[in-house]
Amino acid sequence: MKIHSIKFNFIMNALLTVSAIIFPLITFPYISRVLLVDGSGKVAFAISVVSYFTMFASLGVPTYGIRACAKVRDDREKLSATVQELLIINGITTAVIYVAFFLSLAVIPKFNEQRILLTVVSFSIVLNTMGIQWLYSALEQYSYITFCALGFKVVGLVLMFAFVHSPEDYIIYGAVSAFASYGSGILNFINMRKFVSLKKTVSYDFKRHIRPILTFFFMSAAASIYLNLDMVMLGFMKTDTDVGYYNAAIKVKTVLVNVVTSLGTVLLPRLSFYIEKGEMEAFRKTVVKAVRFVVTAGSALIVFFIIFARESILILSKEPFLPATFPMQLLMLTVLLIGLSNITGIQILTPMGREDKVLISVVAGAVVDFVLNLFLIPHFASAGAAFATVMAELVVLIIQCVYLKDMLKGLLTDVRVGKVAFALAAASILSVLLKTSTDLGPFVTMLIAAFLFFGSYGGLLLAMKDPLVTEIADMGVRAVLKRK
Repeated sequence: MKIHSIKFNFIMNALLTVSAIIFPLITFPYISRVLLVDGSGKVAFAISVVSYFTMFASLGVPTYGIRACAKVRDDREKLSATVQELLIINGITTAVIYVAFFLSLAVIPKFNEQRILLTVVSFSIVLNTMGIQWLYSALEQYSYITFCALGFKVVGLVLMFAFVHSPEDYIIYGAVSAFASYGSGILNFINMRKFVSLKKTVSYDFKRHIRPILTFFFMSAAASIYLNLDMVMLGFMKTDTDVGYYNAAIKVKTVLVNVVTSLGTVLLPRLSFYIEKGEMEAFRKTVVKAVRFVVTAGSALIVFFIIFARESILILSKEPFLPATFPMQLLMLTVLLIGLSNITGIQILTPMGREDKVLISVVAGAVVDFVLNLFLIPHFASAGAAFATVMAELVVLIIQCVYLKDMLKGLLTDVRVGKVAFALAAASILSVLLKTSTDLGPFVTMLIAAFLFFGSYGGLLLAMKDPLVTEIADMGVRAVLKRK
């Protein structure tokens, strides 16, 4: 089994992240015009509801499985036993959750109204269980993960244009969304025989997994509250239209979060491996690179999309969705907060076996989000939900930083925050001048602004010899010279 370098894995994950940018740019404008605010809100609500059942069915395995399998990936027998045990646990929880799901359709009026849509979208639960993506991540098979996911996204795109043509087709769109997002689980399940055996060779030891799985589950449950509860509470406390506005607001935020956390996704198995082998200096250097990437990329993306939030909404969703502009600007702040908490929680505390600290932080964030939503959504609708999410993410990051205060002191000295702030201020001034002095339409304005903003931002950082930008530039030069 070939283990690629972190750079290769990052490139593969970056390709997957880019697809997460491109596909919404293609699908959401079309869906928002066809299904309108109400129809897109219905689908967003259904996906948010099903995500909770998916979370309970997964039971913390998606994150725990990466760490558990990464530690034994060099021993096929131990790896096979671990995979079999986790699959059995997941199979049982999935069956139990489906019973609870269909009971909820019968007893909850809001769910019963959309029972067909919810049932269709619920196929993602079993596909997610079959997908065992945690195994492929642990084995750092990111090229397979990327191309498989891209293939199903393309098929989903074709199905969407072929079958979704009117507001009444929102159920079809729900099915297409589930297939595009989780359909690769079928291939993953078939393909896993290349890496593990499903034949039982040793006695199962389920007990060793229970405590960490439950810890990761409670982490996922608490995190899901402030990731998906906003949408669900909006659906219950307001209207499908308000959900539609909020859904438009989080589209760009979700894509940008994927960008800034893309490096962290490929680092978890490698960092877990370093901890297992006691290679702490390699662990530290890898974390420093992750912090530099998040601060440099996250800060720039936040400022750019706050300045051009209105243009982003017009490009993605057109004028009926303009009320989503302010919620989107608020949500932009979470891009950096989530990027940093992804490092402190998933890349540092989790590989070190301190996931209980991560659990405390996300529970606190969930409580803050729930309480603020109760008070803010009735008065401010989607803007209130957005503010609650920002506060929840801030609480999570602060608590994790408190637990890591001694380690972070050393890490922050290696991150050139001053250079980033200066380059960011200069790029922002140029962008605001462009926005206020021209009227070229949203698409052309954003296109020119992107070249101006990120070009000046990257150029200034390069001139100031920022370590991350300099390393990226050197990689580009070497790649060009190799081709010659």
